[in-house]
Amino acid sequence: MILIHINDLKELMFQYTEPLIRLAYYYVKDLQAAEDIVQDVFIKFYHNQNSYEERGELKAFLTTMTVNKSKDYLKSWAYRKVQLQNKFFSPASKRNTDELVRKDEQAIIGEAILELPLKQREVLIYFYFNEMTIAEVAHILSIPEGTVKTRLRRGKELLKNKLKGIEWEVLLHE
Repeated sequence: MILIHINDLKELMFQYTEPLIRLAYYYVKDLQAAEDIVQDVFIKFYHNQNSYEERGELKAFLTTMTVNKSKDYLKSWAYRKVQLQNKFFSPASKRNTDELVRKDEQAIIGEAILELPLKQREVLIYFYFNEMTIAEVAHILSIPEGTVKTRLRRGKELLKNKLKGIEWEVLLHE
């Protein structure tokens, strides 16, 4: 067991906040909620650091905490209330294809990933954005490696279908 002082916590926050917010955002699709989730993760980690045993990597531990917090948020009344409000008070203008063409490649892919079902979305995020191995993803999600591979393959197929027909601006200027 290790005890982390406040200065060490600041260093950890500096090092891990951005990737954890990105991870939480891919789950909850709301930047403010993602920031709140990551803040809660660091607070919980600091106050309950005795539950962290230095057997593995701290990044994996914080990632797991963030995923669990994000999933809890998706089950919460606050999330359902926001979804209900968005359903009744949806923005008047929807994005059209012309706007998508002007966005950079990463933003287009990010939006397409957000539209995927959670099971495919989370394995794609872990594998490609967090650069985890299939074994690490399987461990974090507590599922067999074969299931991770299947979800990756299915997620890539869904993503390919979503991105089909988009004219890539990068290619238009060559």
